[in-house]
Amino acid sequence: MKQVNLTRRQFIATTAAAGAGLAIGVRPALAGSAAAPVKEINAWVVIAPDDTVTVRIARSEMGQGTITGLAQMVAEELDCDWEKITWEYPTPGENAKRNRVWGDFSTGGSTGIKGSHEYVREGGAAARHMLVEAAATRWGVNAKDCATDAGVITHKPSGKTLRYGEVATAAAAMTPPDSVTLKTPDQWKIMGKPMPRLDTREKLDGSQVYGADLHLPGMLNAAIKQCPVQGGTLTTFAKDKVEGMPGVVDVVAVGDNAVAVIAETWWQAKKALDALEVEWDNGEHASVSSESINAMLDEGLTADDAFVGNANGDAKTALENATKVVTAEYSYPFQNHAPMEPMNATAMWTSDRCDVWCPTQSAEGTLRAAIEVAGLPAENVDVHKLSLGGGFGRRAGFDDFTRQAVMIAKTQPGRPVKLMWSREEDMMHGFYHPVTKARLQGGIDEDGNLTSLHLRISGQSILASAFPGALINGMDPMVFQCVAKNDESRLGEHGISYDVDNLLVDHAMRNTHIRPGWWRGVNVNQNVIYMECFMDELAAAAGRDPLEFRRSLMKNHPKNLAVLETVAEKIGWDQPVAEGRGRGLAVCKAFNSYVAACAEVSVDDKGKLTMHKIVAATDPGYAVNPQQIEAQVEGSFVFGLAAMLHGECTVKDGAIVQQNFDTYPSLRMSEMPEVETIVMPSGGFWGGVGEPTIAVAAPAVLNAIYAATGKRIRQLPIKRQSLLA
Repeated sequence: MKQVNLTRRQFIATTAAAGAGLAIGVRPALAGSAAAPVKEINAWVVIAPDDTVTVRIARSEMGQGTITGLAQMVAEELDCDWEKITWEYPTPGENAKRNRVWGDFSTGGSTGIKGSHEYVREGGAAARHMLVEAAATRWGVNAKDCATDAGVITHKPSGKTLRYGEVATAAAAMTPPDSVTLKTPDQWKIMGKPMPRLDTREKLDGSQVYGADLHLPGMLNAAIKQCPVQGGTLTTFAKDKVEGMPGVVDVVAVGDNAVAVIAETWWQAKKALDALEVEWDNGEHASVSSESINAMLDEGLTADDAFVGNANGDAKTALENATKVVTAEYSYPFQNHAPMEPMNATAMWTSDRCDVWCPTQSAEGTLRAAIEVAGLPAENVDVHKLSLGGGFGRRAGFDDFTRQAVMIAKTQPGRPVKLMWSREEDMMHGFYHPVTKARLQGGIDEDGNLTSLHLRISGQSILASAFPGALINGMDPMVFQCVAKNDESRLGEHGISYDVDNLLVDHAMRNTHIRPGWWRGVNVNQNVIYMECFMDELAAAAGRDPLEFRRSLMKNHPKNLAVLETVAEKIGWDQPVAEGRGRGLAVCKAFNSYVAACAEVSVDDKGKLTMHKIVAATDPGYAVNPQQIEAQVEGSFVFGLAAMLHGECTVKDGAIVQQNFDTYPSLRMSEMPEVETIVMPSGGFWGGVGEPTIAVAAPAVLNAIYAATGKRIRQLPIKRQSLLA
């Protein structure tokens, strides 16, 4: 794989060169409208004379396998030879020049496949159509008498064949079709198969270039230190004290809240930064603590001001009339993304041009940020995407580090400057998973049936902090993921799994100065814990089996029920569990996929938890690469279980306390359970894969802990709780 970022000049030169092959693109709405001259076609597919097929991928690769899945879809419709597939990133600047032909460059919300499957496949199908037309024209035959397979066109009556590379240049002169017919799943030969990933070799041999690896001729390096309290400002720094240190080029203020040292190497910059005397004004938030934040959240649990996200019937009256009322309070702490690759960006600025090399989940957003800071016309700025050493939402629209890189580069015109955050900066200056608490009340009648449910969420709103324009009359609809109505809106992708006659789900918005952001799974994570653990509490109060209790509420949710029953059957729910062990269930609909998990755990007489096994089932509608889906499920469980066991960011004197992996650890291999993944695509829709299953691992384990010990865990992380019965 080569990561090639084509400029407009390079693109035209490539497609115009004699024998260069075919470059074809399809607009997201289906290009068709009659094509501009071939040299100006928006390229998804490039075919070289040697039959190499290069697929241009607009989405970002951060380990989830999106590039392979998207390439599979193009290759399927193109009917090319998978062994000759490679890929490259286009740039968002080129996308802008071409009227956004590549569509949305953002990668998040599990949209990599489900958000682009149609137009990506259309690109492959249109390219195949043009190749066949070119071959038929050369032979003087009807294109309808030709077939394609593995990069070869065959004229069926005569048996004549041509390779794609032999007709690619001629095909480039053909008019793209106005419409194409996509293959149905029963015709798939590459999609739906566990094809090998396209980026494995480079990762194994070390040739994969991440932002942290990038080196450009004449490049300088910068280390940065920001005010420890978000919202605070930089007061003074003693520049003269470090200017003479080895390799130091300059010391500069970055915005109003940071200072950076620029040096020949990053380590030189970091050592000088450590020696730099800096004074901060921590501002009005310097007295905020975890305790004050918790008090604010507690107040919201019973406050009158709340946004209603889902309601039917009269939950409050039904609760008053219930035979038994069950009440529980849960909490979910701040979480850090903590990717292995800290935030970084490389920028080169001159008075007439700015280029940024950056691992980003939102290349167009990064481009907008670079344009704003560079102070140059948009056409003179571009962003060159690099693969990410972890993203998890931190690099999705939060471009603080890119802005800083351009600011610093402007002090060194004509020289590229790579800004690399230290691990401590990365941990202390994130956009964290929002902190929330929940108070749940459920009413049960004399027959053990759930008659009413009230879920009050108290906590932060990501939209209120990061994208206030997306609020709806002050309400953040994203807060209600997985407890929302199953409607046709985007929020319906995260609909509730149960029917309750009298239901009220509301949100008391309580924001603090700690910046919230997208964190793999977003609000799905805590909401599924709240709902699924409370469902177990309700089942216990009703004297009913947790699976049977859920079944009674899922008659109108057959896909949710199907994945739930699958994991229960696979783990042997109806069979006796070994002594000292317990099993727990969880289910949800998230990112338009249906997922469930069943965990089996034990707790020894010292309170040590062992997670023996988790069976997971996912129905994403269509499965482009089943092996990658299995890997995504396993990886998401590592992420979710690490948060459940260890993950917690606390606040003292307005600042985040945890600064490295010694205080914010990940899951250890010895802690990881055996995971069995069942991929069960039912067809008819496209669901996400990377984020949905993260939500069911933790509640399944928490419910299994109760089954094993009789102890309810309602506050995370587990490391702060006693598991002894």
